[in-house]
Amino acid sequence: MTSDFTLAVHSLTLLSLLPDRMSTSDAIAESACVHPVRIRRVLSLLRNNGLIQTKEGTGGGFIFTADPKEVTLRAIFKITSEGAIQPKCPNQNDQCVVGSNMKNVLFSIFSDAENHLGQFLHQYTIEDVASLVHMRHEAL
Repeated sequence: MTSDFTLAVHSLTLLSLLPDRMSTSDAIAESACVHPVRIRRVLSLLRNNGLIQTKEGTGGGFIFTADPKEVTLRAIFKITSEGAIQPKCPNQNDQCVVGSNMKNVLFSIFSDAENHLGQFLHQYTIEDVASLVHMRHEAL
């Protein structure tokens, strides 16, 4: 899993909790404790996939345009991290039964794992994450 996934979930959750669902990249970066350039890169992925829009000029920022009830963590995973859990295999030795097959075997296993992870993440939406954040905050 990449940090882009976490930053995307963080950004969308923050935007979903704002009354007008808009914030600057600097404010989101401050909330996530990362450099604004990292947030802008993630926000660009989200914008390119239709989850947010940019409003230019004074009072501008990033606007969450999708419905938080419909944006699943699986969708965010696909945007930010698909294939990230695949093992990195060195060159293979075609003369060895293990070496010639290891890459394909591990790829198959980890593809299955990624599919299971996707099914699990599909159960959660940005609205669910926002609710969990709110519940934890109230418990403090």
